[in-house]
Amino acid sequence: MNLPARPQPAALAAEVLTAIAASGGVKRYPAQVVIINEGEAADSLYIILSGRVKVYAANEAGKEVVLNTHGAGEYVGEVALDGGARSASVMTLEATTCSVVTGESLRGFLANHPDFALHLIHNLIWRLRQSTENVKGLALHDVYGRITQLLRRLATPEGGVLVVHERLTQQDIADRVGASREMVSRIFKELVTGGYISTQGGRISILKKPPAAW
Repeated sequence: MNLPARPQPAALAAEVLTAIAASGGVKRYPAQVVIINEGEAADSLYIILSGRVKVYAANEAGKEVVLNTHGAGEYVGEVALDGGARSASVMTLEATTCSVVTGESLRGFLANHPDFALHLIHNLIWRLRQSTENVKGLALHDVYGRITQLLRRLATPEGGVLVVHERLTQQDIADRVGASREMVSRIFKELVTGGYISTQGGRISILKKPPAAW
């Protein structure tokens, strides 16, 4: 079985999270609220203290693709710190609390905390790798290939198999790979029937390497 992709950098250490969060104002948001809009001009970093958000892009017709999800100890909005426009939107998936740090405060914090600067660099590299893989997937793979690629990327080894710990519905997967829920359902049914994956208890496990094509 292929090894999973390089994992995302660990969440911020508690002491670093506390220190940087103290330099921003705390805001609380209910579920399903857009906190960052694609295209807007802003340079604030949102540090997630609790809750969960999704990063996504959408067109004028309302069709969207989910680029990633983030939880406590992670942050979003760092791409706009160069003064440019937001490259994607961010919506809360559940009640979420964030510390919103301005670009000016963040730049001062980075100067005095090289450990956070290094974390930020590693995080940006990881997200660039993810973006590259997403583009390659859309250009070079069909829906089946994009689904299996997503599962392998999210899975981590556990008990001799690969397990996706993030709770994903078939609609969540459809939003991430740019497909319909019905297509995802058909492919999942074939993968389960073939003994390649299991979905017990809302958790997806990769039991053996899926075939190269469906």
